[in-house]
Amino acid sequence: MCDVGTKALWSCSINATSSLQTGCVTLNVTPPADAPVGKYSLSIELGRPLAVKESLVVLFNPWCQNDWVYLPDEKERQEYVMNEQGHIYTGTAHCFSPMFWDFGQFEEEMVDICLKLLDVNPKHKRDPEDDVSARCNPIYVGRVISAMINCYDDMGVLQGCWDGDYQDGVCPTRWTSSVSILQRWFQSGCKAVKYGQCWVFAGVMCTVMRFFGIPCRVVTNFVSGHDTNNSLTIDQYFDEYGLKKMGKEDSIWNFHVWVEGWMKRPDLDQDGRYDGWQVLDPTPQERSEGMFCCGPAPVSAIHDGHTNLKYDVPFVFSEVNADVVKWKIKADGSKIKMKYLTDTAKVGQKISTKAVGSTAINDLTNTYKYKEGCTMERVVFDNAVRRMNSPGHDVLHGTCEVLVVREVELSLEESCLRNSQDIKLNLKLSNRGRSVKSLSISVNAQVTNYTATKVKNVLHDSCFQRLNAGQVVNIPILIPYSAYCKYAVTHDSMKVSVDATDENGDIYETDTDITLEEPAISIKVLGEARLHHPVMVQVEFKNPLNETLRFCSLTISGSGLFRSEHFESIRELPANTTLTHQIQTTPYRAGLKTVVADFDCSAFRDVKDSCTVYVKP
Repeated sequence: MCDVGTKALWSCSINATSSLQTGCVTLNVTPPADAPVGKYSLSIELGRPLAVKESLVVLFNPWCQNDWVYLPDEKERQEYVMNEQGHIYTGTAHCFSPMFWDFGQFEEEMVDICLKLLDVNPKHKRDPEDDVSARCNPIYVGRVISAMINCYDDMGVLQGCWDGDYQDGVCPTRWTSSVSILQRWFQSGCKAVKYGQCWVFAGVMCTVMRFFGIPCRVVTNFVSGHDTNNSLTIDQYFDEYGLKKMGKEDSIWNFHVWVEGWMKRPDLDQDGRYDGWQVLDPTPQERSEGMFCCGPAPVSAIHDGHTNLKYDVPFVFSEVNADVVKWKIKADGSKIKMKYLTDTAKVGQKISTKAVGSTAINDLTNTYKYKEGCTMERVVFDNAVRRMNSPGHDVLHGTCEVLVVREVELSLEESCLRNSQDIKLNLKLSNRGRSVKSLSISVNAQVTNYTATKVKNVLHDSCFQRLNAGQVVNIPILIPYSAYCKYAVTHDSMKVSVDATDENGDIYETDTDITLEEPAISIKVLGEARLHHPVMVQVEFKNPLNETLRFCSLTISGSGLFRSEHFESIRELPANTTLTHQIQTTPYRAGLKTVVADFDCSAFRDVKDSCTVYVKP
């Protein structure tokens, strides 16, 4: 909350460019740095019965040193406040790609939309005066926005869906812009838009944060832990055949996306130790103080394992640094810990955001934790567990187990794999011991979504392998396109796991997450783009299959180029043929703009490409 007793006064002066003789007066109105954000009424009395009434909108000011969101670097201010377009990273840690996102915080209606979002939040409804007075505080505002982007406790913007059934809404992979989502919500009377998933929630929140002047960036955490009980471990369970038991317990997502907002945290420490980037997550996962929201959690507190601090530091710490503990469930229901299989380094890889002023990737992993394998990483983890006061938790369990040398090592080798082709992998077995090992091997492949929710088993195979001391054996694994094609339309991920048991009952395990690469699509602007002059956009897509693609559609969009999405129904695309589509548009805003193409059909869901064009004035 802001201290009302210390508030500075507003000031107003006549601008030097004003001409009193012609009756043209320009006023400089300066609100104090701690003024609540929102719309204000401005009344001017001219000394006669005439009066002028206007309104102005006050935002946070990252250029002002007295503002809690002050960001010293001008290049960062341009990127994290003023940039209307960016990239969101999805996929897996070893095979990821940038997805273009149109934030559009300066598009039409955005003032009314973002102010409406604050005014319909439950805290405003309960106590409007208290809520408005607290809007001078970016910690408070950021937390409100985090709750309001999802709709589960309030009149929020987006409804989530992860079951693959999007018939009564829009598939999350279709979205490329926050603008259309926020406009739909506002124009429907604050009715939740269907549907979103983590990158959509984060993209929309980044738009609202940047609109209010809070520096914000979208961050992707690959191999992201979801710890449901604040144990700081991810407990996984497998049956006797090596099949993973799926449920609503701890899980590891291929990736998860949140935002970071830049602000001071004097509520935690007066010396500025926790100032700077703060994690805020609008995806509805776990409740925080009774609401589906998360943060702001200082990145510095996450890095140092200060899990006793607010808001939601333990949950985010687990997302980036939890230990993975694996258990085998026996036929009688009992469980045994899988030997050597506590993994202290798996969770939290390639934590990434778009780089300042370029399309390059910026790896943030070292801002969230010490390098995996170093002493300080284990010290921080153990201290984080102690701060959580977990009764009976052996804080040294990770350190003890990683010192054990495995006699048998398993690894899966693969590269970025294309949807529409057979999947080929190589299982590498290495015997580092001095004795022969007889291994009973189970191989399983499960189609999943990116949150690791199983859809269908598409491969279950087993074999026996004798492994001499020092021997290395390679075993090919094939997953035919025919086995997974009907599930890949709505789910582009696959979990391949291998479970090996030796004659002594010791268990060895490895797995990999596969993200299928979609067929290529291209979009380009033909010729020079000038403001208010027509220009042609061309899209090409080749059908890679030996069958006709049905229910085809093409969507083209881009702020500053298209005032609304252009939708084209293609119906069918014959086998191995190329679609070439041209459309004329008239740019209505100058500057660097991006146009996006989205092709959707019966076999491939939302295949995208984008290109950047400079619109001359």
